[in-house]
Amino acid sequence: MAIATSVKLDDELKDRVRALAETRRRSAHWIMREAIAEYVAREEKRESFRQDTLQAWNDYQATGLHATAEEVEEWLAGWGGDEERPAPECHE
Repeated sequence: MAIATSVKLDDELKDRVRALAETRRRSAHWIMREAIAEYVAREEKRESFRQDTLQAWNDYQATGLHATAEEVEEWLAGWGGDEERPAPECHE
């Protein structure tokens, strides 16, 4: 169920949205919905990455286990090639 929401735009931004809508042969409403949807998806991914990073940091603090940057870079360098290897083991 969609619920109407008001968004106040200054005249300049409103004109830019209208111009883009005309160029894309879409409604201004469609442009704004797409923009909000893309922004929310991007920010959700950013927050998920931040949470993963915090969890990795907490795990490291608790265990001391890690892989060095060099080990990870060497592993990544082999991706997709004949010398592809498993991920490096974590160690203290």
